[in-house]
Amino acid sequence: MIKDYLVNNAHRYASKWLVLAIDITLISISFILSYFIRFNLTLNFDTERLFLQLPLVAGIACIAFLLTGSYKGVVRHTGVRDVYNIFNAICLSSIVTIFLVIVNRQISVMDGFTIPLSIIIIHSLISFIVLTASRYLFKAMYYNLKRGFKASKNVLVYGAGEAGLLTFNALTAHTASYTNVVGYIDDDPKKVGKNLNGIRVYGRNELNAFLIDKRNVSEIIVAIHNEGNGFLKELVESLVEFPVQVKIVPPVDNWINGELKVSQIKQVQIEDLLNRAPISIKNSKISNELKDKVIMVTGGAGSIGSEIVRQITSYDYKSLLIIDHAESALYDLQQELKQKGIHNIIPIVGDIRDKNRMNSFFQEYRPNIVFHAAAYKHVPLMEYNAYEAIKINVAGTKVLVDLAANYKVEKFVFVSTDKAVNPTNVMGATKRIAEMYISCKHQESKTRYITTRFGNVLGSNGSVIPLFKKQIDQGGPLTVTHKDITRYFMTIPEASQLVLEAGAMGRGGEIFIFDMGKSVKIFDLAKNMIKLSGLRYPHDIDIKVVGLRPGEKLYEELLASGENTLPTYHKKIMISKVRELDYADVRSKIDELCVSNMFFNADTVGLMKKIVPEYVSNNSDFCKLDEEESKSGKVMPTKKDKEIKRIFQS
Repeated sequence: MIKDYLVNNAHRYASKWLVLAIDITLISISFILSYFIRFNLTLNFDTERLFLQLPLVAGIACIAFLLTGSYKGVVRHTGVRDVYNIFNAICLSSIVTIFLVIVNRQISVMDGFTIPLSIIIIHSLISFIVLTASRYLFKAMYYNLKRGFKASKNVLVYGAGEAGLLTFNALTAHTASYTNVVGYIDDDPKKVGKNLNGIRVYGRNELNAFLIDKRNVSEIIVAIHNEGNGFLKELVESLVEFPVQVKIVPPVDNWINGELKVSQIKQVQIEDLLNRAPISIKNSKISNELKDKVIMVTGGAGSIGSEIVRQITSYDYKSLLIIDHAESALYDLQQELKQKGIHNIIPIVGDIRDKNRMNSFFQEYRPNIVFHAAAYKHVPLMEYNAYEAIKINVAGTKVLVDLAANYKVEKFVFVSTDKAVNPTNVMGATKRIAEMYISCKHQESKTRYITTRFGNVLGSNGSVIPLFKKQIDQGGPLTVTHKDITRYFMTIPEASQLVLEAGAMGRGGEIFIFDMGKSVKIFDLAKNMIKLSGLRYPHDIDIKVVGLRPGEKLYEELLASGENTLPTYHKKIMISKVRELDYADVRSKIDELCVSNMFFNADTVGLMKKIVPEYVSNNSDFCKLDEEESKSGKVMPTKKDKEIKRIFQS
């Protein structure tokens, strides 16, 4: 009954007057106990004098408590500050009592109130211990009773340093966490085998199935941040066979008011396992570039476009046009920005293929900078919908590029993809053709045209991460197209920051590429995502290899053959030095492609292959075009093309 009452009324606080009454009662009991201790636990003292002195001692203690406010603290949240207030109250009470006793001895007003000084000292020590212990005892009882209604989970804290100790304190002080720390893990041999807070420190080599099963561990919380980029990935991969979740403590700089909260301990995300340091751009020119400018972002409600918009809103621009044909996504972004107090935005539902409507926007708002992120990007879908891919990625881009020149836009920044390099699919080829048209237009316009080219973006709409999460929620299996397929990855904020930085540093005509580190094996990515979900591969969720999709590459490239790079002021951002183009011929063929596509000409993909000679289809119905052209002698694939095709078909 008492247990039920305490838990069901946990939201209520004990009255401060009740706490004061209990404190005075404990002070009185301590005074009696001090007499017993002073006289060797016997009754060889004047009990009448004791009970005559007791009201005086209790009254002085009451005044001391009222003055220091030691009774006002919430008992179940007792901390160092509360103990400090108790200490002040006891000291004040003892000093006043000693002063009254000395005065009484001098003037001999009340002989019965002369208390031996040894009694006062003993009473002070006992009172401090009893009052402090009572609060912590109640706090422990409250937590134990509250946790008794829900099974606690056993966790290991990786890191027995200062961050590990602070993590332990945060976990044990938070009633809602129901967490029981059963051990620390550390690589320091000086700490292994010792106890911290009464809890054993284990070595990294002891982190095995025996320890996890023996201590019934369900979570491992990583509380270190100086082990390098590959440490966390290595740790997660080493735990693939174990049914434990891995969580991570944020860096100290991210703690709330310098104090770690349990809510800040998050499950490790796949972004945390990228085996490279995130891009960090310093001395950025973005602020000066965007100041007092009218900015247009196409595809502004998409994954990359919306993040570009979010980052732009932190600068001092004049107005921001957000164009997207997806009204729901655009509405959500508009509401998000409004809640942040951002109002100098103009959301526009529109299609970049509509030249007249786009022209009206350029004419009315006169943008200074255009970030073009609108595009179709799904490789298999575009392989079966070449008409739409050409209409958006080529013709739509062409509309915006021409309007930017006509209205003397200062800068036009195009968001491309690594699939434009040696393309093997319609989508990649359309993006490469768009890059080529931009290069042509740069030769005859004062507008500075800039292209950014990067790999896959973690968490973007339609990317592999959301797909894997959905498949895990459904119980699996996870589908991977090839066991050896690899991809470059970057986060959405990194990609958007790169686009903005390219817009600031670009002088026109460049293709900026990003040093994305090592490519990631998608099969390993799938296994890590299973692990991060607290499941085991293949026991809980399996991975199924389904074969390469139409137009899909086994690996991606950031540079085409015949290209090399030039450095910029940031070591992770480079300029691709592309091979020379016959601009007149390229423009003529692109115009022909757009017109041909308008009339649903079946040979549009063939025209694309003429514009982009390195475009060799893979695992697609369009492979027959390469074979026909090879036999006719019209277009002979290069040695590089043959090698790529051979690898894909194997």
